[in-house]
Amino acid sequence: MSHQRSHATSGTTRRAVLTAAAGAVTAGAAATGQATAAVPGQGPGRGHGSRPATAQSPSRELRALLKEIDPGRIEATVRKLASFGTRHTLSVQDDPVRGIGAARDWIFAEMQKYAEASGGRMTVELQSYIQEPASRIPVATRITNVVATLRGSVSPERVYVVSGHYDSRVTDVMDATSDSPGADDDASGVAVSMELARVMATRRPAATIVFAAVAGEEQGLYGATHMAAQYKAAGTDVQGMFTDDIVGSPKADDGALDPYTIRLFAEGVPSSETPEQAATRRSVGGENDSPSRQLARFVRDTADNDATGMNVRVIYRRDRYLRGGDHIPFLERGYPAARFTEPAEDFAHQHQDVRVEDGKQFGDLPEFCDFDYIARVTRVNGAALWTLAQAPGTPKNARIVTSNLTNSTELVWDRGTEPYLAGYEVVWRETTAPEWTRAIEVGDVTRHEVDLSKDNVFFGVRAVSRNGAKSPVAFPVPQR
Repeated sequence: MSHQRSHATSGTTRRAVLTAAAGAVTAGAAATGQATAAVPGQGPGRGHGSRPATAQSPSRELRALLKEIDPGRIEATVRKLASFGTRHTLSVQDDPVRGIGAARDWIFAEMQKYAEASGGRMTVELQSYIQEPASRIPVATRITNVVATLRGSVSPERVYVVSGHYDSRVTDVMDATSDSPGADDDASGVAVSMELARVMATRRPAATIVFAAVAGEEQGLYGATHMAAQYKAAGTDVQGMFTDDIVGSPKADDGALDPYTIRLFAEGVPSSETPEQAATRRSVGGENDSPSRQLARFVRDTADNDATGMNVRVIYRRDRYLRGGDHIPFLERGYPAARFTEPAEDFAHQHQDVRVEDGKQFGDLPEFCDFDYIARVTRVNGAALWTLAQAPGTPKNARIVTSNLTNSTELVWDRGTEPYLAGYEVVWRETTAPEWTRAIEVGDVTRHEVDLSKDNVFFGVRAVSRNGAKSPVAFPVPQR
């Protein structure tokens, strides 16, 4: 096990790190070769002032991938899904043109077409089970997820998931026969997942990426719960999951437009937290440093830039008030997960019967979607997913050594197994800061000591590949 300590000769004296941690974000950016962004309000991808020290510039490979995302194909997907009349989970499953079964079969056939271009690396399956009567499920019902898996070429055991739900509903959640086009909620999210599957099928990610369209969301997150449970039972190392749910329009109910912003909901206190973990968190902090918060920061680091043209607005909540999404079953099983949702919703076009009242159109119809906006959301997802899959995995077993009282901080972690792993960085920030403000290279080691008190700042560790791609940050816990 290697050991390093930062001394004055390495430029990280206590005076220097305290100055940086107190707010010199630009110094942290310079230390990692990152440029600072323009001031807020000067264009898409620049809405947050100075960029965090952990920000990563898009590679040439990633820029080329994102340019292939096609708003026209996304529009065709949304309109096709809306054309099935209703996609209610309880609707007919054996009609070739109407109902959730017809939608399922079309999605499966499209995903298979994409897989044909993968050289055998992408496989597509119908992941089905019978849901016995339960909340909003009055009779035993087959629920089927369409799952396309693009196997990683180097670290296939490491998995990242993106999903949307293809079921829909109207005002009465039990109405399985009325027209329920579900264009925004959630054909838009399914279009994100399918377009990414199409674009990435011809490429070779190092880790495995899963593109899913799940059912049963409106009835109670049934499809996603089954998928997450399957991964957990198999011991699958899911290191990140995104659900795209209601990502079809940047227009609010008052007509206000915010076309270059996407919200990303990320929980603080983990849904899977044990009593022992809660006790540790209460004693040392970390309410803002769950794996899901680190995943959200990673999205900001990799997808809030000119390659996507978007601002990623991270919301420090698991989901909106009175609402829930398909990331929650993953959170409950200890997987980092977050939810993308448009910046301000128009509730006249969600969960509504299709009708006209006093000259106003209600219903979740395709004409209320903005397909260029969905394409930009797809680029945000693509930038994060591709970088996750090309970078090393998040460091495991990160710890802060607390066996002795000292004004220095010693961090330890397990070395990753990726053959392209180059080394690690230690990052830190003030406890009141939302983003990482300092990052230093420490080499291919599993131990590092910083001349700065663990009591005053938050620390993290991230892995770096030979081509410079960097993992999400691992937040260390005490090691006595």
